Amino acid sequence: MDKLLKFCVVALAMTAMAGAAADVSLPAKDRELVHQLFRQLVEINTTHSVGSVTKAAEAMRQRLLDAGFPSADLLLAGPTESKQNLIARYRGSGKERPVVILSHLDVVEAQPSEWTTDPFRLIEKDGYYYGRGTQDIKDNDAIAIETFIRLRGEGYQPDRDLILLLTADEEAGPDNGAAWLVQHRPELFQNVEFVVNLDAGGVDLQAGKPLSVTYEAAEKTYADFKLSAHDAGGHSSQPRAENPILRIANALIHLQASPFPLELNGVVRGFLTMEVANYSTSMQALVHAALATQADGHALEQLAASSPFMNALLRTTCTPTRFDSGQANNALPELAKANVNCRILPGHSPLEVEQHIASAVNDDQVMIQYCSSGGVCGAAPSTVGLPAAAPIPLVLDALKSASAKVYPGIPLVPEMETGASDSVYTMHAGIPSYGISGVGIDEDDVRAHGKDERLRVSSLDEGLQFFYLFLREIGSAR
Repeated sequence: MDKLLKFCVVALAMTAMAGAAADVSLPAKDRELVHQLFRQLVEINTTHSVGSVTKAAEAMRQRLLDAGFPSADLLLAGPTESKQNLIARYRGSGKERPVVILSHLDVVEAQPSEWTTDPFRLIEKDGYYYGRGTQDIKDNDAIAIETFIRLRGEGYQPDRDLILLLTADEEAGPDNGAAWLVQHRPELFQNVEFVVNLDAGGVDLQAGKPLSVTYEAAEKTYADFKLSAHDAGGHSSQPRAENPILRIANALIHLQASPFPLELNGVVRGFLTMEVANYSTSMQALVHAALATQADGHALEQLAASSPFMNALLRTTCTPTRFDSGQANNALPELAKANVNCRILPGHSPLEVEQHIASAVNDDQVMIQYCSSGGVCGAAPSTVGLPAAAPIPLVLDALKSASAKVYPGIPLVPEMETGASDSVYTMHAGIPSYGISGVGIDEDDVRAHGKDERLRVSSLDEGLQFFYLFLREIGSAR
C-alpha cells in the first residue's frame, strides 16, 4: 500500500477514537499582539506595482528587535531597494540541525474600486477580517513573528536554530525571495534538516466548522506559455483571413477542447480517501468508483467535471489568463498574443505540456514559448515535477500533536497543492519541504487573489495556537 495512503487509513481510524476539547487557550497578550501585527502587515502595501516588501520586512524586524532579538540575527537581504527579504534567526543549542520557516510578504494586486472595503486597510466586521493578504498570507506572517516573540518571552531554548524567511515576489515580479536567497545566501540552507512552508496546507472549514487539517505532500509545477501570431496588418475596411486575433482565438478554443489526461496519484488518492465522508451521497459514489482497484473511467471524468478544484486535482490544467492585440480601432492587428497559464502534475515536464499545446493548437503560424514563474522565457525544461514526499516522523508527530489539541477529532490529510509555492526552490536545493498551516478557511469562501479577501477572526487565533504548539515541538530534541 502507498505510504501516504496507508497513513490516511491509520489517521482515519485514530480520528474515530479522538474527542478531547480543543486547546485554544491563547493568552490575551498574544491574541492582542498577533492582531496588531496582522493589521500592520495588511496596511503596508506590498504589491509588485507600487508596494514595498522592504517596508514590511523592516517593520517586522523592528518588532523582533523590540522583543530582544539581537540585531545580528535580524538581517535584510535582497536584490533591490523595495525587495529586501527578512532573515530572522532564533538561536538554539545546536543539538539538532536547523529548520527554515518560509513565508512571503508580497500580495497580489488589488483595485480599490472593485472592493467593498479598502483592500489596504484591515477592516473587522461580522466576524471577519477584510483586506488584501488576509488569506494569502499575511495571516501566517503575523503568526510566525508573534510565535517567535512569544517563545522568546517564555525563555524557550530550542535544540536547533529556527530560521524565519519572510520573502518578496512569490506572487509576481522577477525577484522571488526564496529563489534569490537559495542562490545568493546559500549558507542559510547549509545543514538545514527541512523547510516548513506556511503558504500551503491549512484547515478546511464548512460554515466555520473544521472538516480536515491538511498538509502539502506534493504540488504542481507552474509554467506560462506565450502564444503569438503575426500578420502584415492593414486597413480594417478590408479584412484578412490571416487576422492574428482570430488565429490566437482559434488556438485557445482548440486547446480548451483538448484537456490533459486524467491521473490519480498517491497523494490525491489519500486526500480523497480521507475527505470522502464530507461529500454528498452522489459525490461519495463517484469517489468510491474512482478509487476502486479497477478505476471507473467514467466516474473519474464525472468527478473532474464536478468542480474546478476536482478537475485541478486530477489533471494538468492550462488556461488563458491574458490577451493583447491591436494598435488602433480601424486597423487590422499586426500582432496578437495570449498568455496560457499551466499547473503541471508531478511526474510531468513543461516540455511535455508544450508539446500537448502545440498538438492541440495544430497551427504552425502560432508561436509557442515557455516562460517560468519568474518571467524568464526560453526552452521548456524536460525535468519532471517533484514527487510526493511523506513528512519525516518528527514533522508528522508535531502535526498530529498540534492538530489533536487545536482541532481534536479532525482528520489530518495529505494534499497536493493545485497552485504552486516557494517550496519548489528549497526542494530543488535538496531540502525536504512541507506545506503546513493551522489557519482555517471555509471551502466555499476562498478569496485569495480575489475581491473582498477575508479571514475569520477565530481562524487567526486558532492558527496562532496551532503554529506555536507545532514549532515548540519541532524545535525540541527528538
